[in-house]
Amino acid sequence: MGVYLNPGNEKFFQCTNSEIYVDKTGLIRYCNRVTNSLQKYISMSRPRRFGKSVAADMLAAYYSRGCDSRELFEGYEISKDESFGKYLNQYNVLFLNMQEFLSRTDSMERMLELLKNRVIRELASEYPQVDFFDKQDLIGCMQDLYSEVRIPYILIIDEWDCIFREYKSETGAQKMYLDFLRDLLKDKSYIALCYMTGILPIKKYGTHSALNMFDEFSMTFQGELAEYVGFAEKEVRELCERYHMDFEETKRWYDGYFLEDAGSIYNPRSVVSAMRFGKFQYYWNQTETFEALRAYIDLNFEGLKDAIIDMINGKNGVPVNVHSFTNDMVTFYSKDDVLTLLVHLGYLGYRSDKEEVFIPNHEILNEYVNSITNSDWGEVTEALKNSRKL
Repeated sequence: MGVYLNPGNEKFFQCTNSEIYVDKTGLIRYCNRVTNSLQKYISMSRPRRFGKSVAADMLAAYYSRGCDSRELFEGYEISKDESFGKYLNQYNVLFLNMQEFLSRTDSMERMLELLKNRVIRELASEYPQVDFFDKQDLIGCMQDLYSEVRIPYILIIDEWDCIFREYKSETGAQKMYLDFLRDLLKDKSYIALCYMTGILPIKKYGTHSALNMFDEFSMTFQGELAEYVGFAEKEVRELCERYHMDFEETKRWYDGYFLEDAGSIYNPRSVVSAMRFGKFQYYWNQTETFEALRAYIDLNFEGLKDAIIDMINGKNGVPVNVHSFTNDMVTFYSKDDVLTLLVHLGYLGYRSDKEEVFIPNHEILNEYVNSITNSDWGEVTEALKNSRKL
């Protein structure tokens, strides 16, 4: 087992060994269904602290060669599926956390160089019998290995979009990164499945549509994968019974991410923390300050301020067009683009059947109050400050 090639099952074992683990192994059933097909490219985007990395670790534990995960998955949903044994620990898994490579380098060139060198080193170490033509060429090495051992790859790319969040305006670096991913992934017979996670969808970065082969599942469309985004209401009820917590209060604090094919979806991080500590408070926002939200709601688009105020005042839904959003964090043409970004970041819920956005719950409402109280919204800011004094 390596760090990037076949990383094993230890991380997922730690998840299942935690005080609270909610079974989401049914996601593997869908992945098995599309493996080695034209639908083998999956992009799963959801807000921070919504279990993206847990799902990625689960897939690595299931597919990775070099470990035996049968006992680890016994008793969970996937173990009852007829495809369970067919794909279990049968693939060369490449697990790439892009945030790790980005954090260790200071340019896109150096990031991609580090990634290629580390992965090639592990390929050569694991398969010393393979004659790699060029040990500086990652794609070539992957092709050489596959042609000799005939074991396809499962690629798991976690935090794929961190480049677009940290290199927001550097279109040259973004294009270089997209070209690398396209060359690595597109039309490659050595790939059996690619599962990519992030916060932002991937479809429309300007006119550069390098990754148009992916099926995208996001907070505006999750389809049949909706139940694997957060905690479903049934799962939260069971946790409330186990930990003797009030369900209605839990719903008020953490519900609201409605997905059409799953109904109410709860923030996993917040629910787990509330159950463990026996207290309702603001857990999700501990991972990011309210300034991140304020930067977007301070954008002076006509109607944006009124829409935010309406939702703070309890309006159930504000109409929005999510289809014009370009899926980046700097290109905004209207209030709809800002509202759509806030959906993907987890600051708004979205009902596709009504095409409306809303503030999901009490925890997120507090973020808006904090942001506006520290902004320059004139009489609204003064009213909130006076309300807090009272």
